[in-house]
Amino acid sequence: MATAITVEGLSKRYRLGQYRAAYGTLRDSIALAARRATQRHREHHDDPELWALKDVSFDVAEGDVVGVIGRNGAGKSTLLKILTRITTPTTGRAEIRGRVGSLLEVGTGFHPELTGRENIFLNGSILGMKRREIGLKLPEIIDFAGVEKFIDTPVKRYSSGMYVRLAFSVAAHLEPEILLVDEVLAVGDSEFQRRCLGRMEDIGASGRTVLFVSHNMQAMTQLCDRVILLDGGQVVEDGESSEVVAHYLQSGLGTGSNRTWPDVATAPGDDLVKLRSVRIVDEHGKQVDAADVRQRVGVEVGFRVLRDGEPVFPKLKVLDRQGAVAFNVMDTGERWRKPSVPGDYVSTAWIPGNLLNEGLTAVDVSICSLGSPKLFPHAAERYAVAFHVQDPGLGDSSRGEYQGQWTGAVRPLLEWTVERG
Repeated sequence: MATAITVEGLSKRYRLGQYRAAYGTLRDSIALAARRATQRHREHHDDPELWALKDVSFDVAEGDVVGVIGRNGAGKSTLLKILTRITTPTTGRAEIRGRVGSLLEVGTGFHPELTGRENIFLNGSILGMKRREIGLKLPEIIDFAGVEKFIDTPVKRYSSGMYVRLAFSVAAHLEPEILLVDEVLAVGDSEFQRRCLGRMEDIGASGRTVLFVSHNMQAMTQLCDRVILLDGGQVVEDGESSEVVAHYLQSGLGTGSNRTWPDVATAPGDDLVKLRSVRIVDEHGKQVDAADVRQRVGVEVGFRVLRDGEPVFPKLKVLDRQGAVAFNVMDTGERWRKPSVPGDYVSTAWIPGNLLNEGLTAVDVSICSLGSPKLFPHAAERYAVAFHVQDPGLGDSSRGEYQGQWTGAVRPLLEWTVERG
């Protein structure tokens, strides 16, 4: 496929604390000349530097929908500003092949004195569209934005919500060949965000190229096949969306989907039991970082019993993305009711599909014995593993066609019976 966006060795440097007035008074100019005459002027390279981007390279093929994620200050917005020529790079180059539309900050490019209708035609003209093309799209844009009554009112009199809706509608309906979007799903009410997400899916399905920046990880996995992770201005990972998102979320928690303790002496536990490993696996036993919300996922726990002793069994505490307890579970099978026998054991707890909510899920692991009346943990590890739960948004999960994010630790797919009275 042809390449729509090429980025090679892109870097952007800012000088912290450096400020030069655009103009000054005659007195300022004389004073500056006097200082230069009496002392050596400090060179600009003495100012502290910040590299917002450092040697960033990637390609985006035509028709691809690519996400860019990272913590605040990672360089995401700087990258989009360079691609839209709002700012220039310090080194490197970026090439874009096609008509570009952008939505970096809501309402960028709107003239406050012009009406909503006039701003639509202005933005279309900037994109190189003919007046007839814009006119054909006008009813769709106005209907999506919901500003029919105010379309001939200057936008400076719009409420913030009206401004947001019109700005997104213009960017999403004027059909540029390449669309650059920065955090558009973070604005507006929940209903508007749902419609925005649906519109973004339509744009991706239409074959247009999209570079999409967001902190909404569910939107990333739903809209993008590929995600680029930036950290400290550099590309640290570039790959399949669910895997990159899972690694990003796990890094914030400080754990992954696999944990091992090769040295028994230092492994968590006491003189009876030691933890050896914990893994997240799919139904085929393959380790995974991300799980489809509709499919069951296993938490595999390996441990070693060191001596004969009281019965022991594995216990899990499953935590949602806010760190709240989703549920506790332990293996209460007959095999664990007998006195423990020395040896290595592997026990897997299978979490059914359509149970967990989307987002990051963490698991605390312990090997316990039954005290009276409490459990006694012989080996325990908090946040032993974590994985990302994603919904592909095909309408066959418990969320159905709804595109918004549900609250709560679980969202089971229940059986419903309906009777007509």
